Amino acid sequence: MRAAPSTLLLAISIGVYAIAASPSAAILSARPHSVQLRTTTPRTSNWEGLAIVVNRNNPVDEMTLWQLREVFLGDKRWWSGKRRVLLVTLPRGAAERQTIHRVVDQMNDADLDKYYFFGVYRGEFVTSPATQRTPNDVRAFVAAHPGAIGYLRASDLDDSLKVVRINGLLPGDDGYPLRLPKRAAK
Repeated sequence: MRAAPSTLLLAISIGVYAIAASPSAAILSARPHSVQLRTTTPRTSNWEGLAIVVNRNNPVDEMTLWQLREVFLGDKRWWSGKRRVLLVTLPRGAAERQTIHRVVDQMNDADLDKYYFFGVYRGEFVTSPATQRTPNDVRAFVAAHPGAIGYLRASDLDDSLKVVRINGLLPGDDGYPLRLPKRAAK
């Protein structure tokens, strides 16, 4: 006996999958498409988040990507607590720095150098960003300066700094905009 066309149409319209084994078979299995299967094994990924970090005493908890761009390009010079923004970066060639260039300031090293050089020359900026050699140096600099802001891989974080949400997301969240490949295992 065939399933009535109206029965199949009703099953499809309410989000139920119908599987027919033969023309005379009825619905053998039905499953709502809104059910998501979850596994207990953790997701593995070759990517990790690049955290934006500030001093623990900084009142900033969240920024948009546009606000972050304003900070990294020197357009925002003061925090709301009347502290000067101190930008700290890693050296040229660091994967973290390249991620910031690609996503945030959308410039390469040469263009950014010119941008800051002419900004200092015109009196728009007091100084260029401070460059630290290693993630540990960035961590120490941000921890020691209340107005400092920098970036670290999620794997380099500890509890000495505050991680700023970007567009409402933290580095481990799906959709976080600042991602880079994980370091190769040593």
